[in-house]
Amino acid sequence: MHMGIYNRLLELARAGRLTTYSDIAPLASLSMNNDADRDRISELSGEILRYEVAQGRPLLTAIVVHRGNDNNPGEGFFALASELGRFNGSREALARLEFWVRQVQEVNAYWAAH
Repeated sequence: MHMGIYNRLLELARAGRLTTYSDIAPLASLSMNNDADRDRISELSGEILRYEVAQGRPLLTAIVVHRGNDNNPGEGFFALASELGRFNGSREALARLEFWVRQVQEVNAYWAAH
């Protein structure tokens, strides 16, 4: 697990803030302009998500979104949340939005208290 990214996410979660993949990628010397680097940031995010679930904590990577018009988490977030039994796998936009908002709220509440 990449501790620089993990620690930055904890800091942001405690502050109740979101971040983007583009903002955290440089912490691992990655660029979202490179296909291989985008795959790697997805892998690193997945490692963090799996770790947090194993610890019984909320989905920390919910606070990481795409920069731009949609400002939503990546498809990998929903796929892994589903794989880990935290999301029902719905493709319906409203269901995904509601799930994501709940996750961000849970992450912020948990880390504000810890």
